[in-house]
Amino acid sequence: MDSLWLPRSTCGADCLADTPSRHVSHLVMAKRAVVTGSVLLFAALCVPVLALLPQRQLIKAQRRLARAVLGGLGIRHSSTGKIPQSSALLVANHVSWLDVIVILAHAPARLLAKREVRYWPLIGRLAATLGTVFVDRSRPKSLPATVAEVSRNLAAGGVVAVFPEGTTWCGRMGGTFRPAMFQSAVDAGVPVVPVRLTFAQNGVVSTVAAFIGDESLAASLKRVIAARDLTIALRAHPKIHPAPCERDTHPRRVLAKAAASVVGPA
Repeated sequence: MDSLWLPRSTCGADCLADTPSRHVSHLVMAKRAVVTGSVLLFAALCVPVLALLPQRQLIKAQRRLARAVLGGLGIRHSSTGKIPQSSALLVANHVSWLDVIVILAHAPARLLAKREVRYWPLIGRLAATLGTVFVDRSRPKSLPATVAEVSRNLAAGGVVAVFPEGTTWCGRMGGTFRPAMFQSAVDAGVPVVPVRLTFAQNGVVSTVAAFIGDESLAASLKRVIAARDLTIALRAHPKIHPAPCERDTHPRRVLAKAAASVVGPA
């Protein structure tokens, strides 16, 4: 059941069936799995060292790590537009677990993630070390505290990336941008930067990397590892600054609608 706090995507297995089959060989799949696993294991072992790095060096390390993971998976990626280096809330469409990796590969951002990620093997510890803000979606009353934490990061000059749809979609369709986290930009007085992530194979929009429905992470990972010519393009749109609103309106809602209209469907 969909709600403002726990939105539900209408995308399902039929969305994945729309993607033509373009697979690499089993040998290439095995190579990608080994390389990617090795990168993640190395990163996990380096967590004690990463935790001691100053912020600037940590950002460089997370960028290299993210690009190494994408390279291991055989994914080509690019970015266009001006990505802010400080004091901005990035708001992106949500298609896959790969969204996080692509953003870290191009932006000096901290991420907002569901609390469950904190307990994932390898990934959880690494995410916490990289400064991820975790939100407990099972406790709506904790939302104001999470918004306040994001706002403090923004006010201190940080860049925070969030996915306002609240869940993943196939990439051809998208959901409503929920306004809650836009309040952090209003409170901190920083701009919102809409970001569009587009997944394609051979230049055609593809749903192969979508992580939707009841599919397991392992099944999604297997499909990504098998995909041929998968590319992810990140496009950063111009900043949207919080502005005084007319009576009986809420700035965060205005920002959410404006960002959603810019990002739009694929």
